[in-house]
Amino acid sequence: MLTMLKNLRREKRMTQEKLARVFHISQTSVSKYETGEAVPNLEMAVKMADFFGVSIDDFIIRETK
Repeated sequence: MLTMLKNLRREKRMTQEKLARVFHISQTSVSKYETGEAVPNLEMAVKMADFFGVSIDDFIIRETK
């Protein structure tokens, strides 16, 4: 997911900490999502995609191409 999440976060000029606060998760979780150490559950992925205004397809699937 992971570079997509990082790129979207940076486009909004957000830190990992600020993004974590938006979604009520830890900064560590955001970091792990961005590095691929963990993946958000489907509900969280949908919320993040909606927040950034991208489709879930672009947020998750296209990352692997």
